[in-house]
Amino acid sequence: MLYLNYPFDNAFILKKRKAIKKELLKEIDVSGTRPLCKRIAVLGGSTTRDIIEILDLFLLNYGIKAEFYESEYEQYWNDIMFDNPKLVEFKPDIIFVHTTGRNIKRFPTVKDSPESIETMLSEQFGHFEAMWQKAFGTYKCTIIQNNFEKPFFRLLGNRDAWDVHGRLNFVTCLNQKFYEYAQSHENFYINDVDYMSSCYGLQKWSDPFYWHMYKYALCMDSIPEFAFNLANVVKSIYGRNCKAVVCDLDNTLWGGTVGDDGVENIEIGQETSVGQLYSEFQNYLKSLKDLGVLLSIDSKNDEENALAGLNRPDSVLKPDDFIVVKANWNPKDRNILETAEVLNIGTDSMVFIDDNPAEREIVRSGISGTIGSRISVPEMSEPEHYITVIDRNGYFEVTGFSCDDLSRNEMYKANVDRAKQQADFADYGQYLLSLEMKAEIKPFVPMYMSRIAQLTNKSNQFNLTTLRCTQSDIERIAADGNYVTLYGKLEDKFGDNGVVSVVFGHRDESDETLFCIDLWLMSCRVLKRDMEHAMMDCLVAECRTRGVAKIRGCYYPTAKNRMVKDFYAQFGFEKTSEDSAGNATWKRSVANYEKMNKYILVNGA
Repeated sequence: MLYLNYPFDNAFILKKRKAIKKELLKEIDVSGTRPLCKRIAVLGGSTTRDIIEILDLFLLNYGIKAEFYESEYEQYWNDIMFDNPKLVEFKPDIIFVHTTGRNIKRFPTVKDSPESIETMLSEQFGHFEAMWQKAFGTYKCTIIQNNFEKPFFRLLGNRDAWDVHGRLNFVTCLNQKFYEYAQSHENFYINDVDYMSSCYGLQKWSDPFYWHMYKYALCMDSIPEFAFNLANVVKSIYGRNCKAVVCDLDNTLWGGTVGDDGVENIEIGQETSVGQLYSEFQNYLKSLKDLGVLLSIDSKNDEENALAGLNRPDSVLKPDDFIVVKANWNPKDRNILETAEVLNIGTDSMVFIDDNPAEREIVRSGISGTIGSRISVPEMSEPEHYITVIDRNGYFEVTGFSCDDLSRNEMYKANVDRAKQQADFADYGQYLLSLEMKAEIKPFVPMYMSRIAQLTNKSNQFNLTTLRCTQSDIERIAADGNYVTLYGKLEDKFGDNGVVSVVFGHRDESDETLFCIDLWLMSCRVLKRDMEHAMMDCLVAECRTRGVAKIRGCYYPTAKNRMVKDFYAQFGFEKTSEDSAGNATWKRSVANYEKMNKYILVNGA
């Protein structure tokens, strides 16, 4: 929905919130997409009703249908510390603590000694730390906490920033303690109100009128920007980030048209101010690539001209930085669909960047606009604003990253090499043997908890139940002796794919001889390599050691996982039920199961 993309009209969103929600719900219903349903507790140190209503819109736009718990005014601490029964019954997936500078109990004065100010700082931090620890212990869920905006006045002027008696210095030190806590605790995230208020304008953001009139710690008009920033944290936690950038070339990565102006005359590099703008944007995209974002080209150009522009000595980005280069005269929406197929990701994981408004509209209209199948197409205007538009839209919001993320581009390039080698083999089995695959399939271990949680939220195509888990969920399951957990790593002669498959399930409480699979997923990077056979072999072997006689698995259809509709049939499972929506249950005995893996060396044996 275009008017929920940055930059947006705050007043329009506030005024039309009910109509926008109705439209979003209709879009979800028409698309047939199964929304991700989550329970979010909003614990406020100020009024939160409008924040919740606008946050709801942005989450729906990301395909997340939230149920909200709202604390009474300024009862955020009491609700957690004294186990409010309504909050306990709510069982939140996320607790969001909406506190601001208005909730700092005491600020230093010029009469306070440095020692007393240090004690004051420790007490303030201790107030929050005790609450977070209690929340983790009671609810074992994800916590999102605001940091503090800067004070809207400086009693000591510029000295306020560094003098131990300054309010600004006190807030800076308190924020730093929050950051140190976030660095040392999983499933804890900061909603950066300090940055948001600075961008918006601190004087407007902290307008005292809204506090004294409505007990709002931020002005009404800023609520959409606040809610959007918070929604980006939530959708990143649940794997709704984009994965790839598809980029135009002329007047997008450089100034001018390479085919008309010639490669020597396009503007890039340090010689002109315009060239510097495009170089800065290329550096930004290069940084995204370093985070694991996949880069591709979609340009109306002869490929020779496109590559010549990228091969200029002063171009930051080179041809090798892009997984797919589509430089031709085909419609750009067609090129994007072909690129999505090569990368084996959905178009809703892609961001299309083009300076031409006509091309942007062609792509928007050419690729279905429903939630789950659309593509993100930001409004690009002047090159000096390119970075801001991409960055503030939060397409690639980072709540955590792993070694797999940092090497994702190399992994996808290796897939291209594998595809080339496959073309040389008439027999697919011989091709699989030629890959010299080795797998590590073992119970969950702390080293991979973050990656496992990430996979549960990112994998959509090969995902039988689409159960989404936070890292705290994964840690809880791994510690429960009633569960069987398996992760699968796969490497071959082209490289290490990292953790690519996850399976876990539990014994049925009413029948300990029955094992129920709760989640089975695999990364699209390793489809058609028989990794699922190796995983099933290991799962059955573990079930046998535990005295399990039967395994039950379920398939819940979504718009993206049709490829695994008959997954269990290939392993000899019998379908025992299926409803009108396609939700199916499968079951088989483990007694006569025979190993199916033929091509992968598992755990060195």
